[in-house]
Amino acid sequence: MSTDFQSGREALGARLSELRAEAGLTGKEFAERLGWQRSKVSRLQNGKQTASAEDLEAWAAAAGRPDVCAELLARLRGLESQQRHWRRQLAAGHAPVQDRYVVEYRRTATMRGYETTVIPGLFQTPDYARHLLVQNAELMRSPRDTEAAVAARMRRQEVLYEAGKLFRVLVWEGALHAFVGSGETMTGQLDRLIGLIGMSTVELGVVPLGAPMALTPKHGFWIFDEERVVVETINTELQYDSADDLALYGRVWDGLSASAAYGPAAHRLIARARGLVAPT
Repeated sequence: MSTDFQSGREALGARLSELRAEAGLTGKEFAERLGWQRSKVSRLQNGKQTASAEDLEAWAAAAGRPDVCAELLARLRGLESQQRHWRRQLAAGHAPVQDRYVVEYRRTATMRGYETTVIPGLFQTPDYARHLLVQNAELMRSPRDTEAAVAARMRRQEVLYEAGKLFRVLVWEGALHAFVGSGETMTGQLDRLIGLIGMSTVELGVVPLGAPMALTPKHGFWIFDEERVVVETINTELQYDSADDLALYGRVWDGLSASAAYGPAAHRLIARARGLVAPT
């Protein structure tokens, strides 16, 4: 169990203990009021067991504080947001992580994504991906399994050719100019992006530099089937699945999409970036 998860569970337990104490009841008395085993009350208060939503609703009612039920459920949602640190995920190298993505993308029908600094892995060429994976392995000091990881990342892209899929992806224009590898690497990667425009499974938008925007550019994120959001930071992968979080990230994506260029306009922005790549 991750330290992040356990710390959150202990904090929730401390709040439950506080509510029980405020009600003037011992653990035994509180268990009797709930009709639970005393050991369950103890485990929840000490962060040894994860409460269910029903547990929290019953706890709030037994404490005479139905008004705190929403707060407790919000704490549970925060606890259930998965936080996976990259250092632990990459302990065996990048290939296992890429293989997990292959599975996740295959079972996803519709995706909305936004990237600010790099071309999304779903659209990367092998050479571009190779340079990024080497950089990340050096940064994270993880095992170097670059070629296996590149092969897995390319397998992920097979979903682009599956009927019934739709990938609606936004890229901040600055990412087109972030130089990765050689000039040849960059021209190949930008040509790859141009080739994606018009695919039936891809809606590629470029958010232009200097465009009037209802929202300023945010960090990258991906919405899977309108069911969960994945956010990657330098050291952590975060996942959210609450209705509030999904609605929030959906609004951000919609705002950025409204400022994005699509079709021929996106083609021109990518071609402009390609024309600025100096040969190496």
